[in-house]
Amino acid sequence: MQILPSNDLATSISQPVIQPLLITGATGTLGRAFQRICAIRGIETVVVCRAEMDITDVQSVEKAIAKYNPWAVVNTAGYVRVDEAEKDFERCYRENTIGPTILANACAARGIQLLTFSSDLVFDGNKSSAYVESDQPRPLNVYGNSKRRAERDVLLQQPNALVVRTSAFFSPWDEHNFVYAALRAGQQKQAFQAADDVLISPTFVPDLVNVSLNLLIDEERGVWHLANQGAYTWAELARLAADMAGLDQSFVSACSMRAFGLPAARPAYSVLGSKQGNLLPSAEERLHQCVGEMMNKLRQEAEEPIALAS
Repeated sequence: MQILPSNDLATSISQPVIQPLLITGATGTLGRAFQRICAIRGIETVVVCRAEMDITDVQSVEKAIAKYNPWAVVNTAGYVRVDEAEKDFERCYRENTIGPTILANACAARGIQLLTFSSDLVFDGNKSSAYVESDQPRPLNVYGNSKRRAERDVLLQQPNALVVRTSAFFSPWDEHNFVYAALRAGQQKQAFQAADDVLISPTFVPDLVNVSLNLLIDEERGVWHLANQGAYTWAELARLAADMAGLDQSFVSACSMRAFGLPAARPAYSVLGSKQGNLLPSAEERLHQCVGEMMNKLRQEAEEPIALAS
């Protein structure tokens, strides 16, 4: 029997190479949520920021994909400032339309799956029942149009891509969302204005990420709607969260969307339904789950000492 030296023995046992899931948008709400949930689920990931992979640059995309050799790409990067997009439209289209299309082309060339995200703002709000995947998009603003164009161009480049339309995020993991802002105002006994003439579908970010991952693993394709079940005006959502938190709802001041004077037009109705299946639970159930955690964070904020300048 030949006894191999230890170094040869180590190298003779080949270790399988695990291909990661490549996630763009490392610093964003959705990118951080994907990283967190993938860690919980034991999914190997590489999360990149713009400096590591600029999705609007063909060479940058090809270099990163060649380096990491992922089995799929999840694109959470993009331009998110809906009102600023009305003037900053070139950057909005570059990041929301051209970037995802470059990713789709690069993924298609290598047989890699792609998941990218769209918005309820691709619709004009002239429907009185929940929008489903087959409804014709008619965006009212630059941001919505950039997302609509991305849907079209991504699926032209890569018909096997998965495009998820979603809306109105809330989560205890991110302080920059409507529910958190409403609860902060209530906890601080400050007035909080919210529109009562716009109906939306709130979306619990952990649900969105988990179900999107499931669809990606199952190699689903095309456009899917993912939002938690239920239709609320922004004012109703704020009051519901306040009630669950044990706050006096009187701090919520209902008004029209027009009263905010926002540059970008919004649809009066953008509730998302699905012909593919309602895969997320009710928004009310998830609010019950996370409002307590949000309030605990807000109490901790209030108790933190203020640092004095030296």
